[in-house]
Amino acid sequence: MSPAAPRRIVVFSLEPWDDVWRRNQYLIDALLRADPTLEVVVVEPPEDPVHRLVTRRRPRLGKGLRQHEGYGGRLHLLQPTKWLPRRLGRWADALMEASVRRGIRHLSWQRPLLWINDPRWAGFATATRWPSLYDITDDWVLADRPERERRRLAEADATLLAGCDEVVVCSTALGVSKGLARARAGANPVTLISNAVDVDRYRLPYDRPDDLADAPVALYAGTLHEDRLDVDLVLHTAERLAEFGARLVLLGPNALSRNNTARLEASAGAVLLGARPSGAIPAYLQHATALVVPHLVDDFTDSLDPIKLHEYLAVGRPIVSTPVAGFRQLAGEQAVTIVGADDGFAEAVLAAVSSWVPASIRSGVPTWTERAQAMLAVIERIDAPALSRDAEGGGG
Repeated sequence: MSPAAPRRIVVFSLEPWDDVWRRNQYLIDALLRADPTLEVVVVEPPEDPVHRLVTRRRPRLGKGLRQHEGYGGRLHLLQPTKWLPRRLGRWADALMEASVRRGIRHLSWQRPLLWINDPRWAGFATATRWPSLYDITDDWVLADRPERERRRLAEADATLLAGCDEVVVCSTALGVSKGLARARAGANPVTLISNAVDVDRYRLPYDRPDDLADAPVALYAGTLHEDRLDVDLVLHTAERLAEFGARLVLLGPNALSRNNTARLEASAGAVLLGARPSGAIPAYLQHATALVVPHLVDDFTDSLDPIKLHEYLAVGRPIVSTPVAGFRQLAGEQAVTIVGADDGFAEAVLAAVSSWVPASIRSGVPTWTERAQAMLAVIERIDAPALSRDAEGGGG
């Protein structure tokens, strides 16, 4: 019997493949470990030398195609260079798309499956007509963006919803909104695959991190993002905690504006730790007095299934959250407080850090292995040519 032909997937990711793991990395890692025939190219966000020059930073080019050191050489990373602003339309996109095509040709791949997480690559799917999967993790159409950018995102989203072979969503709200759009396009239903956590790793005991404040700590874990974080609420909560010698620790990459970053840095009760490798996160969560989610409550955050939901549940620390999707479904459960920004959020956090509560072990917390199997089932519904099993032509 001849060996199985390799299964090949190109993932257009919203994030780079780095030490701060998100949904894409967890799923791809689990799939690569489960399937020894799988080969993956992750297309990372492009480098923008012109923007760096305009903002008085040293310009640099994208890293191009390179091989990841793990997975037996079956994972490749590709960072294109963005030479022109996207407002110029297809001229700008065509240059980046050409670099991706060159990378795929260099690997001698033909008709790989396109896994599109960043909707701005919709034109590549349309141009190649290769089998495709649209994995929707955030409804960027609902985010606060300039009208021109919002319109481009809406057009790309509509193109992918109508044209992709399969559409996966991570939340119930996305299942409803994108399911309706998919139905209007006459396409098959969307598939709900929520986020998860590496439960076993999060429940291993870890020492307290040296840089975690030696005081009662309310901790937020995740990217600090203008579209998610209620900065005014964070500041108010931090100020109340500081009055009692406690701290609000923000752990994760900082994507806030310079103004909001400066406001947080000037607050006596807020501590910005910055990003940490994914392997270090469980220690911070385990040793926090309480875990918090001071998120905005709007249509955009209602479309999310926060990974931190599952991470928080895995370690079993007390939780205080605004009534955002995922967390508000926990209302009424032990050691979980759901309260609005104007209804005493800061006081609820203060109460949660007033004493140490033992961890509560929850059952049924979903794992990434389970989610990867669900994603594999979606992939296998797409025709065999999508997986390059003896497919011919279309190599670009």
